[in-house]
Parts: sequence; structure tokens; C-alpha cells
Amino acid sequence: MDSLQGLPPLSTLSTSVSSTLNAKLGTNHDLTQAPSVVAEFLTQCDDLERNLVHLNRTLESNLASYASFSNRIGHLFGIVNSKLIDLGSSVCLRSSVSDGQGLGEELPSLAKEVARVEAVRAYAEVASKLDNLIGDIEDAVSSTMNKNLRKDSSAQNSEETRMVAIKTLKVTEDLLTSVTKARPQWACLVSAVDHRVDRSLAILRPQAIADHRALLTSFGWPPSLSNLTSSSLDARKSSEVPNPLFTMHGDLKRRYCENFFALCCLQELQRQRKSRQLEGHNREVALHQPLWAIEELVNPVSVACQCHFSKWIDKPEFIFALVYKITRDYVDSMDELLQPLVDEAMLTGYSCKEEWISAMVTSLSTYLAKEIFPIYIGQLEEESVTGIRSQARKSWLHLIDLMVSFDNRIKPLVEQSGILLSLLEDGTPRKISSLSVFCDRPDWLDMWAEIELDDAMEKLKPEIDEERNWTKKVQGADLSNSDDYKSPAVSSITFTCLSSLIERCRLLPTVSLRSRFLRLTSTPVINFFLDCLLLRCQEAEGLTALTDDDALIKVSNSVNAAHYSESILKEWCEDVFFLEMGLDQGEHPGESVAEYSGREVPIEEYGNGIFHEEIVKFEDFRTQWVEKITMVILRGFDAQCRDYIKNRRQWQEKSEEGWTVSQTLIGALDYLQAKMAIIEENLNRVDFAGIWRSLAAGVDKLIFNGILMSNVKFQEEGVERFGYDVEVVWGVFRAWCLRPEGFFLKVSESLKLLKMEKEQLEDSLKGGQKRMKENGIRHLSVAEVEKIGKNRVYTK
Repeated sequence: MDSLQGLPPLSTLSTSVSSTLNAKLGTNHDLTQAPSVVAEFLTQCDDLERNLVHLNRTLESNLASYASFSNRIGHLFGIVNSKLIDLGSSVCLRSSVSDGQGLGEELPSLAKEVARVEAVRAYAEVASKLDNLIGDIEDAVSSTMNKNLRKDSSAQNSEETRMVAIKTLKVTEDLLTSVTKARPQWACLVSAVDHRVDRSLAILRPQAIADHRALLTSFGWPPSLSNLTSSSLDARKSSEVPNPLFTMHGDLKRRYCENFFALCCLQELQRQRKSRQLEGHNREVALHQPLWAIEELVNPVSVACQCHFSKWIDKPEFIFALVYKITRDYVDSMDELLQPLVDEAMLTGYSCKEEWISAMVTSLSTYLAKEIFPIYIGQLEEESVTGIRSQARKSWLHLIDLMVSFDNRIKPLVEQSGILLSLLEDGTPRKISSLSVFCDRPDWLDMWAEIELDDAMEKLKPEIDEERNWTKKVQGADLSNSDDYKSPAVSSITFTCLSSLIERCRLLPTVSLRSRFLRLTSTPVINFFLDCLLLRCQEAEGLTALTDDDALIKVSNSVNAAHYSESILKEWCEDVFFLEMGLDQGEHPGESVAEYSGREVPIEEYGNGIFHEEIVKFEDFRTQWVEKITMVILRGFDAQCRDYIKNRRQWQEKSEEGWTVSQTLIGALDYLQAKMAIIEENLNRVDFAGIWRSLAAGVDKLIFNGILMSNVKFQEEGVERFGYDVEVVWGVFRAWCLRPEGFFLKVSESLKLLKMEKEQLEDSLKGGQKRMKENGIRHLSVAEVEKIGKNRVYTK
């Protein structure tokens, strides 16, 4: 009993000692084990005493080294002082002996010596100051480590000591930064200090994180997920589980906030050190790290979630619902409670809300990459080996649907923080997308693209094979302009399919991934559609050589589809989304781009975006088949008016009675009007304009070479008859322009020559090119004018 009375009062014991005694001596049975408990305590005391002895020896060693260093510094100062005295004596002696002569020759060497002495003094002062700061840091770190050895220490004292160490580290870093800028030659001194600071940080940060985790556990983080069910995942708020960040209060809240603030200060200090050490390098990528304190919040939540995830492998929609619910329910507390602490720590460029969302999405992506995708990959590989079609592809597409839907739901949470995703750099957008799993696994992206392409082609091929989709028209309302492209419905169906593929990849986190996905999916679809157009045109050409009206209509529909497709792609490529991918094809301006094509294309040609080559292919297709339609009609017109052109005598005779136009020309004009009516009805306005202009130029050339350049003699009656015929030909084209003669340049000027009086014609021939231009002849050469003039027969 006397020994028991000798125990200290309970109020004098520390909290840790009291809790230990309560745990070990809680019952009467425990009292029987008291000797073993005493032996255990004695063993621990021996260990602590040995540690204390070791620390004392370490302190003595450090003090001895510091004393040695101080002695060296004092010795250096003595040498400097003696040299300065000798220098002063030398200057006075030389001045008295030579009365100032020759001193100018010694001044450069004296100045150099003074500068060297000053540099030594400055180096000694900075080294001494840094050594004192490092000593203070190491003392603070040691004090923090020994907080559990002192019974009277408290958590508050521990945090205060840690903040003293952090503030001293900040002062040291500021001094090192100034030294690095002002004295780059002192790199060895900076390196030595960095080494000692790194050793202190290697102790300080893990200890702060350990204390942070203990605090999280003490106030019940992570929140319980055991009462969540699949039906409750869609609830707007988790009413059953309160937010521990809001429910903690008093001393616990103060300690947590202090520890959170200390972690933020440590991270900002680390950023400053990295910024200084990486000066001149690509610092932005290396400096951006996740917020340490937020990571400590997310890690235990992620571990707790994975217990549920393992039960939902076959129901991944529950996985996404749980992650979204947790992310949404606790996102507000990040701004209200923790963001002010981040701002106070001057940790610029960080949003607690964004870091919380980013860390939760990253944990989801990591789980998908480790657990979900490998299962689907195995199923696909098994399917490729056995050749038996399974549900693997549908499961893959369903998972992608869930990922896209999840990213679309997460995006508003990020935007509420006031951060624009389009302006983020250093890879930050990559973290806020579950599709970031493809960043590290491009082979999975290729597999996804292959599945999407197969699915799109399965849906598209039946629509293309349906003939009704080639006869039914789609109006130009699908585009921003009002042109009627007269395109078949199959083109709209094709681009609806393309639009769905593009929407699938919009949320991919990097431009290169989006570009790769589109190259692997959209480009094959576009080329397949273009091949279908070419095949239909070749079939029509092979059967009737385009002389049949149905063949012309078939080719016209294909040309319309190509024009519609070209316009859609051009309009898409004006969007920034596609322009970025077009510019991503080359790493440097002017670099040649040869990927996905058989020829090198200068990067300047990618101004239209990623679909530039496809646009060029559609343009070439349209040009080729518009020219073929023009040539077919022109050959038919030539065949119809062959008798008209061969009749050379008609230009020396009067017109038939009652006729103002040659009868042999009427059939050719009927043929031309009939074909043009079919083309005008079925072809789009732009390409039809190209056809009638080309036909006008072709007919002009045909009449000019066939009649005017064939040494035909024109009398007065023939000129009049030729004028009537030409007017009728122009009348065919007057439906599409006001002055068709402007497209018959040679014929119209030749008719003008034939109608000239003899003297005026002879004057034009004598005056040469200048006189011809004065008379309105600008498109005929002198030789052609002379030939026409010789064939003009004047009877008066």
C-alpha cells in the first residue's frame, strides 16, 4: 500500500500514458498480469534511454562539428584582417617612396585582391547564416521526432514545432534562391545545403502525413459506405451518412486544420525548391503535383469503395454511380472548409474542389485499368481465337457509354469551380476524365476504335444497300447555309453515323488521342462511302456510257452526295475541335505530314483540319464526274449537229422559206435542252453551273473550229443565217445567265468580224492587235482574224 501511495497523481500523467494504463489494467484479471506489464515498461524505458543516449551523442557530434566550423571561419576572418592590414601598409609605403608614381599600374591588381577578399567575406557570411538556419531546421525536426518521448508534450506543441521548421525552411529557400541568382558560381554551397535540407524534409513530410492520417481516423474518415445500396446510389444527397469534415469541431477541428495547413506549406516549399532546381527546363510539367492533403482524403475512400466494386464487376454502372455520388456529396466541403487553408498557405494554382474531383476520377480510372478492362480484353482475345461471337464487344461498348456519361456528369462539377477545361495545361484535363485510361494504353484505344468501326459499319451497310435511300432527297437545312444540295438520304445517314463517332471521342483528354481515334474510325467510314459513290458511277458508265437518262440521274445523285459530304466536312473543320487535330498532325511548323497517307503533305495544307485529305478526294470525285457528264453531253451534241457542221454551202445561200434557224441544228438543240433539263432537275446548283459553263465553252469551240476555221465562205445571206443560228444557241443558255454570248467568246467575236463592212475589216487586219482590240476583238489571234476575213465574201 505504501508503494501505491508513492505513485504520481493521475492529473500529472500524459494522455498517452493514461490511455496505455487504462488499456492494460482495465479489469481485476489484468492486475494479476502487472509484473509482466512492468517488465514490458522497463524494456521500453531501456530502449528509450538508449535512444536518448544516441541522440545526445549525435547532438554532441553536431555541436563539435559546428564549433570546428566556427573556428575555421574565425581563422579565415583573421587571415582576411591581416591581409587588409598588410595591404594598407603596402599602399602607404609605396605612396611615400614614389610620391604617387607608378600607383596607377598597381590599381588593377589591388582592386582584384580587394574583390577577392570581399567575395571570401560574403561567402563566409552566407555560409555561416545557412549553417545556422540548417542547424535550426535539424533541431526542430529532431524535436518533432522526440515529441512522444516527452510526457509533457502535446499535439499543439508538436504542430508549433513543425511550423517553426517549415518557416525556417522557407527562409533558407529564399536565401538559396537569391544566392543562385546572384552567385551562380557558389553551386557547391547550394548543393551541400540542398542535401541537408532534403534529409530534413525526408523526415518532416512522412511524419506530417502520418499525423494527418491519424487525425482522419480520429474523426471518422472515410465515411461509412456499408449502408449504401444500388437503389440509394441515385439519391441526390446521402442523408444517412453525415460529412465528417462538417461534423468535427473543437480541438479536433483545430488540430486537423493546422495539420492540413502544414502539409500545404510543405508542398508550396517543395514547389519553390523544384522551381529553383529546374530553372531553364520544362518546369510546368514537373511542378504540378496532386494536392497531398486531398490525396490523403481520397486514398481511404478509394480503398473502401473497392470493397463494393469487387461485387459489381458485371454491373459497372453501379461503380460509376457510387464514385459520382461520393464525389458530388463531399465536393462542397472542399471549398467551404479546406480552400481557405490552401489560399493561406499561398499554394497558388490549386483548387480543392478540382483536386478532389480529379483524385476521385483518377482512382476510378486506375480501378478500371487494373480490374475491368483486362477482363474485357481477355474476352475479346478468346473470341478472336475461337471465332465465336460473344457479348464481349457489346460489354465493351456499354462500358464506354458509362464512361462517357460519367465524364459528362463530372464536367459540370468542375466548371462550377470556375476553371475552364479548355484553358488547363500540364496534363490537368487528362486527370478529370475516366477515358484517361487510354492515355497510357494506346493499344486499348486502337481496340476500342476497331469495335466502334465494326459497329458503325454493321449499321451503315444495310442503309447504303437500300435503294430507296439513294432516291429520297435530303435538304440543305442540315448545313448552316441554305443551298439545296439535292443529296440522297444515304449521305445524311452516313454523316449521322460519323457524328455519333465524333461525339464518342470528344471527351478523350488529349488532342492526339482524339485525332488517332478519328483517323481509325471516321476516315474508313468516309472512304467506304466514297467507294460506294465511285462504284455506282462506274456501274452507270459501264452499262450505257452515260447516254441513258437513268445513268445520268444516278451519277448526278452521287455527285450531289459528294458535294454534300464535302460541305459537311468543311463546315466541321472550321470548328476549333477539328482544327486542333489538324494542327496536331505535325510537331513543328513546315514539317511534312505523311501519316495515314501515301504522299507527303506540307503542314500548311492542314488548315482545313483533320479531314483535309478526304475533302480533297470528294472535290476530285466531283470534278472528275462533272467533266464526264459534260463530255458525254458534248459528244452527243456533236453527233447531232454533224450534218449541220458539214453543210458548207448553206453559208452562201438564203435561209429556207419560213425558217429563221437551220433545220439541221434543231435536233442538236433539242438534244442539248433535254439533257440539260435532266441535269438541272437532278444535279445540285453549284455543279450544274459548272456543267453549263463547260458546255458553253465546248459548244463555242465546236462551232468555231468546225465552221469558222474550216475555210467556209460566208456571203451576206450566210452571215445573216449564221447570226440567227448563234442567237438560237445562245437562247438555250439564256435560262441560266443574262448574257450567254459572254461564254461564247470566239463565236461572238467571229460573228462581229463577219458583220463588219469591208473597209472596217480591212482596217482591222492592217492595224494588227491594237486595232483589233479597239474594235472589240480580244480573244482571237491575228492569224484567226485573217483567216475569217479571207473567208468573208462581199458581193457589193
